[in-house]
Amino acid sequence: MPDPSDRYDPLPPMLALADAEVDFVVIGGVAAQAHGSAQLTFDLDVAYERSDENLSRIVEVLHSLHARLRGAPADIPFQLDARAIRAGANFTFTTDYGSVDILADPAGAPRYEKLRGDALLQEIEDRGVRFAAIDHLIAMKDAAGRAKDKIAAAELRVLADEIRRREAEA
Repeated sequence: MPDPSDRYDPLPPMLALADAEVDFVVIGGVAAQAHGSAQLTFDLDVAYERSDENLSRIVEVLHSLHARLRGAPADIPFQLDARAIRAGANFTFTTDYGSVDILADPAGAPRYEKLRGDALLQEIEDRGVRFAAIDHLIAMKDAAGRAKDKIAAAELRVLADEIRRREAEA
């Protein structure tokens, strides 16, 4: 198994989630990049719907990616199953492709149904993948409040203004 610290590729986890018909929305830096952000990111963040069927699909994908809790001591017992995911909400994992974070309740985001409904649907290698709307990304970055998130929110505001300007001219 490759050392995840040597590799970051968000595409295989995104495609695996799409192939398994997981109900998810890409958030964070990867979603910001889908809107034109130049900010670098080193993890894939996704918001997810919490039905039992969807949780089972997420767990199946995480197992296929050899997911392990990120930052947890190796001797901490954790059974990666739908019950564990149901009992929590936000999890950070290390996978064969780098870090993957799954968030049921990302700070600053609207309820999942709204996040999903407003998302930008893009085709990635013949699969539909939803990326959070730029205004929701700005709200999430503002809620995070870290210096890097404030910088990202400022860039996203400029991008949002440019997108709106182009749409108005069209």
